Amino acid sequence: MSATTAPGTPAWLGAWNDRAALSLLLEHGPLSRVRMAELGEMSKPTASLVVTRLESAGLIRPAGETSTGPGRPAKTYVARADLVLGVAIDIDAKRIRACLVDAVRTVHETVELSVSALAHDRDAVREIRDAVHAACRPSGADPASVLKICIGVQGYLHTQRDDLLDSETLPGWPRTGVRELLENELGFTVQIDNDVNLAAVAERLAGSATDAASFALLWLGNGLGAAIDLEGTLFRGTYGAAGEIGFLPAPHGLQGRDGSPARDLQDVMGGKAMVRLAREHGVHGRGLTGILEALETSEARGGFLIELARRMAFGVVPLLAVVDPELVVLGGPTCMAGGAELAELVSQQIQRTSRWSPTVRASAVTGNPVLVGAQELLASDLREVLLGRAARSAA
Repeated sequence: MSATTAPGTPAWLGAWNDRAALSLLLEHGPLSRVRMAELGEMSKPTASLVVTRLESAGLIRPAGETSTGPGRPAKTYVARADLVLGVAIDIDAKRIRACLVDAVRTVHETVELSVSALAHDRDAVREIRDAVHAACRPSGADPASVLKICIGVQGYLHTQRDDLLDSETLPGWPRTGVRELLENELGFTVQIDNDVNLAAVAERLAGSATDAASFALLWLGNGLGAAIDLEGTLFRGTYGAAGEIGFLPAPHGLQGRDGSPARDLQDVMGGKAMVRLAREHGVHGRGLTGILEALETSEARGGFLIELARRMAFGVVPLLAVVDPELVVLGGPTCMAGGAELAELVSQQIQRTSRWSPTVRASAVTGNPVLVGAQELLASDLREVLLGRAARSAA
């Protein structure tokens, strides 16, 4: 750090004030100079200088006027959250869901695009480019303002080699160098993360784990996975594969999705296994989605959930033995269909068959948990970009 930006110098103090003021605007919305001075514990002349610098740098703009009593109304200002944008993306074998993200967490419309199941029709660059443009369209945002995207995938990205591993839902995507390819071709920073990890971010932010020191999220849908949150930090493992419990060997005696002996937990609790289990209990529907819809009113619901809870304990207990979290959250389409009833049955099964007795809750995230988690990561990053620009505006 140069002498001009060392702590205690005028330049350092100016950068500190500019960053603090912009942070207040990002957090609280429209503020007047006086209110900014009060919240930021700075003098009114300092607040006026800060506003002048930030407005000159294009980081804030006038928002209107407010009146707090006798005298002239005070002009208010807002942060230019439209300067840097992100796009959150959730992609699976059949569709892409995407939405625009900014630093103030504005609620933007979620768009959905269909994708082909055939490898020769798939193209990673084209699909992500289309998703970004589609996400920008409802609000009229300029795709050129997109700085970063976060993609949730059913699988994981090797954290050291940039290899996309264990992802049956992305045929035609390159298995090596996928992040670098997207960044080079599309021109923005790309983060690829496991969809269950992103769902765990959502549970910590606005779901069932807001009050938990540590928790494990068990996710059941077409795929099976888990995420581990240790005191607010996701544990991804050495290579990014932490929580891939679908690979665990199946207990002896359980049938798999095709009726043969189950090989792993994916065979026991994955989407195809659930369809088979439901039909054995007299619940019928088209695919997993149809089965879960029929389960809501089926007389066989109770028996199905009891057997499902028994199977789920095989996936939860290993997590408890290794991590010992205080809370287990059940997420994904299958768990959400079971709701609090399933959570109670899983809790009883764990206590009956093991030494552990964690609290078990159904997910409480509203909307798409994968997108909610991706939005949170992006909003935090975009906020830091704007605050960094604010600090440089004082130079």
